[in-house]
Amino acid sequence: MDDLEKLRSEIDAIDREILDAFERRTAVSRKIGNVKRAEGKQTFDASREEAIFEKIKKISGFESRPYAVDLYREIFRLSKLHQNKPAFGVLGRSLGHTYSPEIHNLLDSSYTYSVIEREPEELDELFSGKVFKGFNVTIPYKKEAAARCDVLDEAARECGSVNTVVFGKDGKTYGYNTDYYGFIYMVGRKGIEIAGKDVLVLGTGGAAAAVNYALKTLGAANILSCGRTSGINYENVYDKAGSVQVIVNTTPVGMYPNVNERLVDLEKFPRLEACCDLIYNPARTRFLQDAEDLGLKICGGLSMLVAQAYKASMLFKGDIEAAEKLGVEKNAAIEQIIRSLKLKMRNITFIGMPGCGKTTMAKRISAITGRPLVDLDYAYRDKYGMTSAEAISGLGEDAFRDNECVVASEVLPQSGLVISCGGGIVTRPENKFYVRCNSYVIYLERPLETLSDHNRPVSIQHGVEKLFSQRKDKYETWCDYRLTLDTYPDKQSYIDGAPLEAMKLIEKIENNA
Repeated sequence: MDDLEKLRSEIDAIDREILDAFERRTAVSRKIGNVKRAEGKQTFDASREEAIFEKIKKISGFESRPYAVDLYREIFRLSKLHQNKPAFGVLGRSLGHTYSPEIHNLLDSSYTYSVIEREPEELDELFSGKVFKGFNVTIPYKKEAAARCDVLDEAARECGSVNTVVFGKDGKTYGYNTDYYGFIYMVGRKGIEIAGKDVLVLGTGGAAAAVNYALKTLGAANILSCGRTSGINYENVYDKAGSVQVIVNTTPVGMYPNVNERLVDLEKFPRLEACCDLIYNPARTRFLQDAEDLGLKICGGLSMLVAQAYKASMLFKGDIEAAEKLGVEKNAAIEQIIRSLKLKMRNITFIGMPGCGKTTMAKRISAITGRPLVDLDYAYRDKYGMTSAEAISGLGEDAFRDNECVVASEVLPQSGLVISCGGGIVTRPENKFYVRCNSYVIYLERPLETLSDHNRPVSIQHGVEKLFSQRKDKYETWCDYRLTLDTYPDKQSYIDGAPLEAMKLIEKIENNA
């Protein structure tokens, strides 16, 4: 007789495959609608639909055949609904991965939103308004968009930069700048005071223009701009702007995957109070971690991204008056999306002593959350063709640690993973940035007498107590959360295969995101 739980697990796996396929089909359906609009065709083709129904009758399996056509009638109904929604998107030249489509689909399901990658020579057709009712604009087209709009709002006029385009029913092209609103929201929610402060803006592009306008609106005493070829540049910035109190990075320097880059040495700004970074991936850039290490206030770009999208969404829907009256106090809809994206983007990363159960815990959390699992020891083996124990014994610990740093730099800046780090990850200071850049870091702590040194040459050589005394402070200062399990692993309570204490901690992370 079939086992009920196994069958339920099997059908759960099939449902995930169906949902993945439906997601892909719905996305292609949206693209078909856009192509048909561009070519002036109707989105509904009755003859093609009937032909597909006949085909489905022939190719469907014997168990699903009685229901297959009914299923596809519903799929086609939903596809037509999706195709006929007003189309918006985000315009750029090479966008890579952007969270803007996800944000807008969380904000409002009455329109579709997609990535619009275009070369400069393709902008004329795009600005005709035949396919899209409007779009957001990112690098490198913000100033170009301003020049192409018939009507600009005050912020766009002041900035000379447009990040939101709407094609009006009157035939005019309207340009708005909602980036400045997003920046004001970002600094406000973190309590960063701008009024009366001397502020240095890194970068001179369209995003910098919006930030400069926002800083002026917030009453900054002096606003200084730094660029590679500007009067204030990265060679003389300490002499000409060394007394600033706030620094804002509007450049892509430090963005994933080039997370190691930095523009300035924050220690050379003795009056510095706060740092703001428009980058949101990774969550804690090198720039922000440098500021955090100095005890400064910090804020990253995710909240700006969501807040500006919220205002842009109102403009897309034609709620112009409401958008103009939008305040910058904390907004429940904006905050909910920020929490949702933080959880999706950041890794859940475990650190702690060898043998404390990091890998076992990570496997269980991965199984429950559906996040991919990466064990850095296994990643090391895959990259270098030997286990960590073999590398330490054969190459020596220093060579192993050098290689471990490389693996850490490749894995930890990624997003949405569950990661188990080797116990000695904290022995190299440079790993702190990688561990913390895009993770909720959990220090898994157990009584020393419960830790095994089996197949762990460093533990055998130095002894568990000595290793712990050397690493304890780093475990505690590198982590965001501390999970102390006082009992032996075999006495732990479990819920759905995961330790009860770990599930409580994940819930805490979700609430604090």
